[in-house]
Amino acid sequence: MQYLQWIIKGLAMGAADVVPGVSGGTLAFILGIYERLLAAISHCDLQAVRLLLRGRITALWQHIDGTFLVCLFGGILLSIFSLAGLITYMLQHRPIPLWALFCALIVTALPHLCRSIRWSSWRAVLCMIGIALAVAVGSLTPRELQPQSWMFFVAGAVAICAMILPGISGSFILLMSGMYAPVLLAVTELQLGVLLLFMLGCIIGLLSFSRLLNWLLKHYHDASLALLIGIVIGALYRIWPWQHEQRLYSPWDYASAVGQADILLALGSALAGVVLMLCLLNLEKWLKPPVVNSGPKSVQ
Repeated sequence: MQYLQWIIKGLAMGAADVVPGVSGGTLAFILGIYERLLAAISHCDLQAVRLLLRGRITALWQHIDGTFLVCLFGGILLSIFSLAGLITYMLQHRPIPLWALFCALIVTALPHLCRSIRWSSWRAVLCMIGIALAVAVGSLTPRELQPQSWMFFVAGAVAICAMILPGISGSFILLMSGMYAPVLLAVTELQLGVLLLFMLGCIIGLLSFSRLLNWLLKHYHDASLALLIGIVIGALYRIWPWQHEQRLYSPWDYASAVGQADILLALGSALAGVVLMLCLLNLEKWLKPPVVNSGPKSVQ
């Protein structure tokens, strides 16, 4: 049943990754698998290579937490391929209910996240810094540039770091830096040299940044979580349903200033998000096998 939990949580992460502005790392953090995910990725190191070269496949699998990664990334890929069409349609035709759903997911999980650490004045300051950082990133405006080859390597490293950082979307960072269109063009035209540089940047960025985050969580656990919680809270600025040209509106002001506000659909989506997040947060408890207590055996 534990494998099923990981697959379901991977499905949730994949759905978040499809939506620009929402990070799969946010769902991993909320659902309590973030630290294990970082540890597993950071174990893809030289020791893993040595185990592979020696043919010690079982030891390698245990070292990188292979079953966990396969279940999780299997769920992510399944979600991306199955939900991409629906989410793309929603983004084009009914974006407000979709953003309301993800807002409700995050808001519902915030009390659970805040109870997970011991708060102090310093950790509250770190939380505020995280909020400011996420809002600042969300306020960036897209730019256009003519990239040189080395920029694809840097873009890959930065985008993958943002992808595993809760509250910040890797695709959004590419868009803001002006690299989203060049990377998309390289994919559609199969520019293998450019894609190789981008993928190399992704691999190096993922391995190095995951090790840094893993180290911070091991040595400064609650302080790191306070910063990450702040980033998750600040991400709400970017995914607020009623906004236009980076200006936030109330639902009623949006209806008069921009257009159809879809208030009833948004409320329905928000309610669905609350129910979905409560189900995800209780998933481990529900799928945990019952403990059988046979009691003391009678002596004949």
